[in-house]
Amino acid sequence: MPARPRLLYVTDLAYPARGRRYGDEDVFLTSRLRAEFDLALCHPLDAVALMDGFDAVVVRNSGPVLHYRREYDAFRERAAAGGTPVHNPLTGRGDMDGKQYLLDLTRAGFPVIPTVDRPEDLGRLPEADVYVAKPRAGADSIGLRFLTGAELADLTSDLTWDGVLVQPRVDFRYEVSFYYVDDTFQYALHAPDPERRWVLEPYVPTEADLAFARRFIDWNTLDHGIQRVDACRTREGDLLLVELEDLNPYLSLDRVPESTRDAFVEAMAASLHGFLRAAGR
Repeated sequence: MPARPRLLYVTDLAYPARGRRYGDEDVFLTSRLRAEFDLALCHPLDAVALMDGFDAVVVRNSGPVLHYRREYDAFRERAAAGGTPVHNPLTGRGDMDGKQYLLDLTRAGFPVIPTVDRPEDLGRLPEADVYVAKPRAGADSIGLRFLTGAELADLTSDLTWDGVLVQPRVDFRYEVSFYYVDDTFQYALHAPDPERRWVLEPYVPTEADLAFARRFIDWNTLDHGIQRVDACRTREGDLLLVELEDLNPYLSLDRVPESTRDAFVEAMAASLHGFLRAAGR
């Protein structure tokens, strides 16, 4: 009987995510994936010490890496040096590489909330009553600040442009997320109440919605992996990208029907098998 693939599944089961239960989601996923893989779970700070004994590393709900940036960089370096396959692959162009993609997509004319990182580019933003300043390396709304135009123009001493991105605050009707495995759409969820962003409900996307999300999946060029395209619906009815999450997107699987969860697990298992074959494992 051939040996089953061995996966090191990286997750922070105890991370206190607001409105989300990382541990529950990863306990569910690993309980199902064990049917096809030999699995061990570990905290992200233990990944470097353990990764050599496995065919691949799966990074799931590991929490914002800005809390352990040095260790995360060491993990990436070790994986590259040792040729250890990592799912999602470390070539992602979205949140895996910080918020640079918001600038790149803005400059390329994609439907994204306009973003700048230099004071001389503020004129490229539409006028707004409030602006959002966020760390280029931020995640999970950490370090987010809301500023008036006057405050932004003054650039007070506690706000420098080193590592800061600025966007107009968009008046939107709701947020919606599109979930993909590899390049295949799985499901969508939306938050009808903008003040309760993690109270999600199933959403039936239109063809135009899926075409919107597909543009960012294609732009990211990941052959394998799990991605989440987060967008907001403006008062005018347009969609604008909020985030392209390709590092460790929370999946909100507790918010979808059982049949959708089953289909997602099957798709994730197929993605992992394909990824391992491509890596020669």
